Amino acid sequence: MTNITHIKFGTDGWRAVIARDYTFANVERVAQAYADYLVSPEKESLTRQLIAVGQISKEEAHHHVFTNVIGQAVTSVNTLVVVGYDRRFLSELFAQRVAEVLVGNNARVALFREDAPTPLISWAVKELKATGGVVITASHNPHDFNGFKIKAPWGGSAPPETTSAVEKLVDANPPKRADVPGDAHELLAPAIESYRAQIESYIDLDKIRRSPAAVVIDSMHGSGGSWVESFLRGGKLKVETIRAHRDPLFGGVNPEPIDSNLGPLKHRVLDSKALVGLATDGDADRVGAVNELGETMTMHDVVPLILLHLVRHRKMTGAVVRTVSQSVLLKRIAAAHNLKLYETPIGFKYIAELMLKNDILIGAEESGGIGVKGHIPERDGILNSLLFLEAIISAGIPPSEMMRELYREFGEFHFGRKDLHVETERGQELVERLAKTPPNELAHYKVVGVVTMDGTKLLFEDESWLLFRQSGTEPVLRVYAEATDVNKMQALLAAGEELAKSI
Repeated sequence: MTNITHIKFGTDGWRAVIARDYTFANVERVAQAYADYLVSPEKESLTRQLIAVGQISKEEAHHHVFTNVIGQAVTSVNTLVVVGYDRRFLSELFAQRVAEVLVGNNARVALFREDAPTPLISWAVKELKATGGVVITASHNPHDFNGFKIKAPWGGSAPPETTSAVEKLVDANPPKRADVPGDAHELLAPAIESYRAQIESYIDLDKIRRSPAAVVIDSMHGSGGSWVESFLRGGKLKVETIRAHRDPLFGGVNPEPIDSNLGPLKHRVLDSKALVGLATDGDADRVGAVNELGETMTMHDVVPLILLHLVRHRKMTGAVVRTVSQSVLLKRIAAAHNLKLYETPIGFKYIAELMLKNDILIGAEESGGIGVKGHIPERDGILNSLLFLEAIISAGIPPSEMMRELYREFGEFHFGRKDLHVETERGQELVERLAKTPPNELAHYKVVGVVTMDGTKLLFEDESWLLFRQSGTEPVLRVYAEATDVNKMQALLAAGEELAKSI
């Protein structure tokens, strides 16, 4: 057999271009590898880890115990895998094929009847005490991509040990398929109902609904659909959702809630004189925001404001986790409130690992992924859109004023990012070269340190920084900067882009 696609899991799942590498045949290969993983020694090791961190009891462990023979059919009748999908081209058919392979390996399957937000699918895995889950999604990637995310039993993204084991099992056995039982959809009803109950108990919806403000929700044509709006109806609050319908082309932009993709939301916020605009990405596990002035708020704005709300209004405690690309402000807020701070590589799986083992109040990525205490250890764009809205209503002032108060207390920082189309090998070569021989200065600013936790991060004297990192899911070199004023941030970004091009 020639020209076999090499399957490689990135930051969160395997992603590839539809009809090039993302084909039904290759999805079958990955699904079979996952089915084989479920009966492997590595899976039993994960069960022991689950017991150790208290995610399941010894009595519950029978849901996760399987035979040790790779390739042998799953024997436990309790083996249940949740399968869901987003609104990308053919996602429902790819999900159906995954379900058929799992059933062909004697697993029970709970298959979503229609597209669903990834956090709902993750919740269903934990709520149903499933062995794991599969989500057919490429999240915020361009429209021609699709992907295969694996969910762990606790509802979060599968750890690297799992995805590495699945990679090694690709083509260990030929795919086996069988018809999916007719009741596969019905199994999910209790989990969908309990997810809604969880959101309603976590968020002070009554306070939000009593507000006479206007709010605009932007689902970016993704699987967030009208989910956020559905929790806000029935009060004084005026709420509308734009780009709520399915469009596999996502209106011609990537379904990532960053400034360049949020033009319709910015315009609608201004036209309707809304207090805030809230956006979710293609599979609704990330959040974005636009303030009342029609300006995009980065996660370096949103996450510190949510953290302050949790600490000061909700009186919650716990540690703070930031990825290497998150804001200096989180470090300063944590220090001011005597909260322990962890820093991790980029990827929510690293945050989830800490949330499983420690008392974590909030963990956040620059890209809009936020996890909070009292919920599953996973990103949830639906919950966090509502939580940020709760923070704004509780503050009693618009988001731009909230930011001015934040800067007065903790210092001013501004964030920017450039995505450069660079082939993976060349991008990684640049990152490694900068780590070994960093410049003494950049844009006339002295480099005082280098961090190589994930990519290469150049540190400057006033805690400003510039990070180079090759994407783990697409041929993109990302250049990030945070600085004490907008001009410095832009100068660092421009210098970083020139440096990347010159090398």
